[in-house]
This record gives sequence, C-alpha cells and structure tokens, in this order.
Amino acid sequence: MNYKKLHQDAFVLDSHCDTPLRLFEGVNLGERSAEGHFDFARMKEGGLDAAFFAIYTSNKMEADAATRKALQLIARTYDSIDENPDKVAIALSVEDAFELKERGLGAIFFGMENGLPIQKDLSLLRLFYDMGVRYMTLTHAGNNEICDSCATKEKRWNGLSPFGKKVVKEMNRLGMVIDVSHISDDSFYDVLKYSKKPVVATHSCCRAIADLPRNMTDQMIKDLAEHDGVIQINFYPPFLNKEYADIFWPLSDAFEEALENFKKNPKKFKSQLDEAKERMFAIKRPSYKEVVDHIDHVVKLVGANHVGLGSDFDGIEVTPEGLEGVHKMPLITKELVERGYSESDIRKILGGNFLRVLDLNF
Repeated sequence: MNYKKLHQDAFVLDSHCDTPLRLFEGVNLGERSAEGHFDFARMKEGGLDAAFFAIYTSNKMEADAATRKALQLIARTYDSIDENPDKVAIALSVEDAFELKERGLGAIFFGMENGLPIQKDLSLLRLFYDMGVRYMTLTHAGNNEICDSCATKEKRWNGLSPFGKKVVKEMNRLGMVIDVSHISDDSFYDVLKYSKKPVVATHSCCRAIADLPRNMTDQMIKDLAEHDGVIQINFYPPFLNKEYADIFWPLSDAFEEALENFKKNPKKFKSQLDEAKERMFAIKRPSYKEVVDHIDHVVKLVGANHVGLGSDFDGIEVTPEGLEGVHKMPLITKELVERGYSESDIRKILGGNFLRVLDLNF
C-alpha cells in the first residue's frame, strides 16, 4: 500500500488547532514559517484537508472579556482566510469540506474551546453557531457555568450544571457537536446521559497508557463508542507518556513563569526565557509512533470507527519527535500502513470518523 497516495486520496482532518491564538499575535498564515506548528503552506504540504481552529478563552477571564476575545479570534480568522482565497476557505458542513477538497482548497472550521464566552445566555450560543462554530468544548482548565473541569480538585456541579443541561439540549437542536475534552468524568457521563446525538473528544488520549485526569479511561472510551462518538488523539507529549509528563511539568511551569516575566520586561528576562526553553526541549520527547500507540489502544477496545486525530498544534509547547508541524502529518499514515491497518480503516481514522459524527449532528 502506497501511504503517500493513500494520504493524498483520503480526507485528512485535524479536529483541534489553536492557531487563532497566533493570529491574535499578528502572524501571517499565508507565509510558510519556521515558527509555530501550522500555516496554510504547511497545511497543503502535509495533505491536511480540514482543520478545526479552536476559539480558545481561559477560565481565568471574566465572561465579558472572554466573549470579546472569542469574537476577535473569529474575526481575525475570517480576515486571514479572506487574505488567502487561493489556499483556504471557511467550511460550515461536511459537504463544504468535500467540495473544497475537490477545488484544491483547505477547509477551515471553527470549534470553541471553553463555553465561557456564551456566558449564561443561549442566544449567544446561537450567535456563535451562526458565525460558524460547529463544536464547543464545554469548559477548559476550570469549572464554569456549564460543567466541571477535569483539571480542578474541587468540583462546583459534580457534572453538568442546570444551565449545562440546557446547553446540551440546545447544541443538539442547533447541530453543534459537543466536545467532552477537558471536562470532568462526571460531566462526561452527564453529557452522554442528556445528549441525543453523538459527541466527541476533539483532543484527548488514553488514560490506560498515560494515567492523567485529562485522558479518558477505557470505560469512558467504550461508552463514548457505544453512543457512536469519537476520540481524537492529542499529540501533546505529556498526554502520550506519563514518565515524560512527570519530568516535563516542572520544566513547563518554569518556562511559563519565564515567559510571563519576559512579556513584562523582554530585555531583563530574555536569558531566563531562553534557558527555560532550552531545558524544556532538552529532554527526549515521545515519538510520533506513540500517537499511533494510543490509536492502537482505542482500536483494540472499540474498533476503528471511533478514533481520529486532534493535534492541539499551536496550543502546545512541544510536539512528538517527528511531528514538529502539520507538514509532518503523512508520517501518521505511514505508521498506520506499517502496522497493518486496512485502507478503509486508515481513511476512517484520518478523518472519516469525525466527519460521520459531524454529519450526524446536523
């Protein structure tokens, strides 16, 4: 099996890229860059047919500020796409995505990471849907008005809030996919209980391989599959490998502290930032093959119909060895071929499974 031809012919989809954050910093995605993980040139080079751009806001923000930030991220993405009409276009449906592939254009979808910008107002949810948002991650690294996060020790709702149940119902009605990445285990099971449509984890990994709250247990993966959902495997090395994570987290914390200091006083703290970054990148990273290890694990649990790719590119400090950017995506296909996956199953994993769930929500 020729992996390059298969990768080219298949519909390849990445369900989570944090690239709008770079647009907020003034990056030109129309130019190939050595910085970051994604631009439109590398998207084409990597054979990526569709990317979901995450409209991310931090749980530390006030609600009004989060709403404004989300609007700005969407607006700047539209601006970037308008500036590159020969490379990409907005997609609002599965049909749009296939049509754009036929035209040789990359499809850019919107996903909202954290429901904070909708505040406690379903009309804002509807407005963001009208702007193109096709999935919403209910929360991020903190509890919000919708549900609890997997990142917090203290839980506010012990699952979905009363408003969160209304959000699930309205998302089902609109055709907006519910994303269960980042939410607590209890919140996950409430979503399965109340959602009438399949849900996704747009960028998560397997807890059986890397025992972290951010990853999904085998039982959660089985229950997700039972509801015809999909787990999209995250490329973030700490989520792939617990031993790496234990070494990485203190170095990452030091890097974040140095970065905050640098933003306040670049001249004074540049050396601190450079040293922190060097230490963080000095430790051996997990290989791209460990991404496929997580895919293997899901396939052994529930078959090949319930797993895909959600890189978290541009939202992570480090990448797996071999997957330094979107242009390296064909390596995933190569590894799947070498492990004996059928062409049909590879097509599902590369994008078909996620497109099925997206279509079922419309």
